[in-house]
Amino acid sequence: MIVAAVSLGGASVSALVPWPGGEALAATASSVVCSSSSHPALAAKLARDIQTARRVRVSTVAVRVDDPAAGLSCSLNAAMHFDSASVVKATILGALLRKAMEQHRFLTRAEADLARSMITISDNGAASALWNDVGRGWLQHFLNLAGMRQTFLGPGGYWGLTQITASDETLLLRLLRDSNPVLNSASRSYALGLMASVVPSQRWGVAAGAPTSLTAHIKNGWLPRSTHEWRIHSIGVFTGRGTGYSIVVLTEDDPTMPYGIATIEAIARVIHRDLNPGTASVIPQSTAAPSWSTPDEDIPALPSVP
Repeated sequence: MIVAAVSLGGASVSALVPWPGGEALAATASSVVCSSSSHPALAAKLARDIQTARRVRVSTVAVRVDDPAAGLSCSLNAAMHFDSASVVKATILGALLRKAMEQHRFLTRAEADLARSMITISDNGAASALWNDVGRGWLQHFLNLAGMRQTFLGPGGYWGLTQITASDETLLLRLLRDSNPVLNSASRSYALGLMASVVPSQRWGVAAGAPTSLTAHIKNGWLPRSTHEWRIHSIGVFTGRGTGYSIVVLTEDDPTMPYGIATIEAIARVIHRDLNPGTASVIPQSTAAPSWSTPDEDIPALPSVP
């Protein structure tokens, strides 16, 4: 394995700790680490470019890049916890699909309608209904099967306060992207189809800079709180060449929502550029603050449930 480490703020990488699948994470929380046994130059370039893209941003950032075809991964603050905001909706969907699998049934019409609204337009009411209907037991069961041991469900009905890490979100995206015993091919295709159908106004974030020849399957989240200002997150799988690759960027301490989006998109653009050299046609970055954002978008005012 070749590991390329680039430091931020003068910090140096002194050690590495194991990561599932043979990748590596920095022992320090501020270093970009990219590794590849077959593409060491690409790993080194990605580490430098991610560092450069986020250097001037005040956002606190966690990043994971996972490209199995290139045998490449990148990590920055991958074990840091964030309030999930709406990206947890992809986990709710995974738990719903696993529950239906174990019950040997298809989704009901009501479940399918709620799932589509939850993912494609980030409908909070649909997310709350499925959070309650799937139930905490099945949600935790799915996390256990997925190996998402760093994810902690939000209290009561507050799914937007689920604690997530970039590492665990990458595990979730692998379940959606690759063959595995947790989600069958039909379930994976269904979930990816919904994530590819997110409405245009919400297709910002990690999709920025992706070649239009690839299909972007994304889910974003946004949430302001009295501490750490805005949380702006974006996760995505990009398919169309081999097994595809995934990008996770989680942020907090963003002074505004557009600022957080700009931070994510600056990082995403260099990742897509480096993974797809010579590609001229790309999905553009966002150009304005989304008009649909609201201060409490991801924290529904719900009482606790048993």
